[in-house]
Amino acid sequence: MTTVEPIRNLDDLRKIENILSSNPRDLLLFTIGTNCGLRISDILALNVGDVRGKTHIQIVEKKTGKFKKFPINSKLRPMFEEFTKDRCPDEPLFLTIFKNRLERFAAYYIIRSACEKAGFLEKVGTHSMRKTFGYHHYQKYKDVAMLQKIFNHSSPQITLRYIGIEQDQIDESYNNFIL
Repeated sequence: MTTVEPIRNLDDLRKIENILSSNPRDLLLFTIGTNCGLRISDILALNVGDVRGKTHIQIVEKKTGKFKKFPINSKLRPMFEEFTKDRCPDEPLFLTIFKNRLERFAAYYIIRSACEKAGFLEKVGTHSMRKTFGYHHYQKYKDVAMLQKIFNHSSPQITLRYIGIEQDQIDESYNNFIL
């Protein structure tokens, strides 16, 4: 399995959002990923009733089996309300054109093609959204302990490596060391 990278540059992030804006489902998928830090398996498992009219998202993570609860931010709240209007609470949040639950490979294709169109040529996949959340959360708050808890990682070092900060620090060290 190839390691993917976070989207570090906010201009790249906005370009990708702009490309996805022609399809509300795809834009919402990306926005959840970059604003909540969920794994794609947990995003795709969401139903309409999990988000409509809610202040928090509550899930049991598929990978870890752990309960997770976090607030829906001000960017996502109106997107959820518009996207779920007139939909049944039990139906999957993300549907294909055939009214089936969107699958992981389709989500990968959506994210990958939008990133390519935006000129973001780093190693990218659905996990890039989760890493992007972590990268920018760390840049804003510099609180690796909180991020470690959000991601359920066992150590701060794992979290820093996971979101690409460790590599950024190594690169900076090399770039600033000249004999």
